[in-house]
Amino acid sequence: MLEQSELLVRRIREGTVIDHIDEGMGLKVLDALRIDGRDGSLITIALNVPSGKYKKKDIIKVEDKFLKDDDTNKLAVIAPKATINMIKNYRLVEKRRVSLPSEIDRIFLCSNPDCITNSTERIEAVMDVVDKVGRILKCRYCSRTLDVDGLKYN
Repeated sequence: MLEQSELLVRRIREGTVIDHIDEGMGLKVLDALRIDGRDGSLITIALNVPSGKYKKKDIIKVEDKFLKDDDTNKLAVIAPKATINMIKNYRLVEKRRVSLPSEIDRIFLCSNPDCITNSTERIEAVMDVVDKVGRILKCRYCSRTLDVDGLKYN
């Protein structure tokens, strides 16, 4: 006999649903976006959920929070297939696919300890997106190629 499983997750009244996150990346997305629930917002996390489009995916719902442009850029690097759904009064009011811009300012730190952005000069890091598909970034100041999985957030 086949068992059917159904994912029961409460709808949110207002906030953001991040869908189609690469499987196993949901917790990293929360960390990158600094979403931890300390502000009192309700957070629902579903990891390794079956997906018709991909084998599995992660989903995050955050009530009473809307993502800023910097958040969307972080998300594009970490979870390039993700979609952002803005909910108001239980209705979808905006749906966005993330996409990498050609440059990312002030979000990530350069991993080169000798880079001027890591000095006392207080220069904000700027990463040029060299390859959008491969998610390869390069520091504009020291030209170090950065591993997306090892990026530290500003």
